[in-house]
Amino acid sequence: MESPPPTSTEQPSVQRIEETAEFRELRRSFRSFAFPVTIGFILWYLLYVLLSSYAPAFMATKVVGHVNVALVLGLLQFVTTFAIAAWYARYADGRLDPPAAAIRARYEAATVHAPREAGE
Repeated sequence: MESPPPTSTEQPSVQRIEETAEFRELRRSFRSFAFPVTIGFILWYLLYVLLSSYAPAFMATKVVGHVNVALVLGLLQFVTTFAIAAWYARYADGRLDPPAAAIRARYEAATVHAPREAGE
């Protein structure tokens, strides 16, 4: 048997969580890191693409032996990707995960779970 839909005075717990100042601060912390880093990486990638398209002579410049600027910049794209991933993991461990865990613990403790029926 299904439970009745929530009445108009009840608010789903997710919506209640999203409306708290603590959650808004957590979201702001995430966005203040993610948006600038994403924009920076996209600009860095577009620079590589534009240089490859419009400055082939520069990209063909030899650095050492048969290694040219295009190869070095292309490999730096991979290095940048892994560096950003490591940077984000460290940022999340220090600034995002502790408040998220506190929010989760507070709302899980406040939530009363109905007993499951045998057919579920």
